[in-house]
Amino acid sequence: MASQTTNLYEIDSTPRFQELLSADLQRISLLNFWAPWAEPCKQMNEVVKELAKKYPKLLVLNVSQNLTSSSTIFFMRSMQIEAETHSEIAESFDVEAVPLFVVLQGHTLLERISGADAPKLTQAIATHTTGLVVPKPQSVTTQSPAPASDVSETEKTETPEELEKRMRGLMNQSKVVLFMKGSPDAPRCGFSRKISALLKENNVEFSHFDILTDEAVRQGLKKLNDWPTFPQLIVKGELVGGLDIVQEMVDNGELKEAIA
Repeated sequence: MASQTTNLYEIDSTPRFQELLSADLQRISLLNFWAPWAEPCKQMNEVVKELAKKYPKLLVLNVSQNLTSSSTIFFMRSMQIEAETHSEIAESFDVEAVPLFVVLQGHTLLERISGADAPKLTQAIATHTTGLVVPKPQSVTTQSPAPASDVSETEKTETPEELEKRMRGLMNQSKVVLFMKGSPDAPRCGFSRKISALLKENNVEFSHFDILTDEAVRQGLKKLNDWPTFPQLIVKGELVGGLDIVQEMVDNGELKEAIA
């Protein structure tokens, strides 16, 4: 069913997604991974709509909540996909947090843009849609770009011992600390959203740390706590676990005892 913009359509299945993406391997595509509960996604969806209008050769496809995480795919055509509804699609592009934008030409990765960065997204679409010449891709995988070169001297020279000391300091900044993607008010993944809501519902006071802002801490905590995923809930300086474990502890009353 077409939306008000003539080049904007809705997608409701993975086969349809694959069909559109493969129809013309010379076309530029923009995948917009979003979620309805994330406020930055709502703002960026408006940006996506305006880009669809500005670039009428884009085929804009809205993918409803049936594929996993929401995503809007701009092909030169543009398709919107909801990440948590369309998980199969989201997982294939290694979507860990929303909003996330992936620019492709056919199946070739041109650029990945994480977060609500409207100027960067606008510039990327303008750059990659100009002329439709075969561009030189950054990569043919979905791997994130290399870190920027303007890393601070402190980050460059931090030893493993210094990093561990810093992480333990973060883990002990309060009795209950949640290491998550985003913040409780603006979560960037469904699990982070659910666990922060669970803690609030049970009147648990907690501080948080956004692991998307510090790659060293993000990777270091996986090793330090021997826990490969986020969110991670820390109580009194020790790892409790992720969403499933915390939910179980809430249900059986163990979490209340742990933080007493």
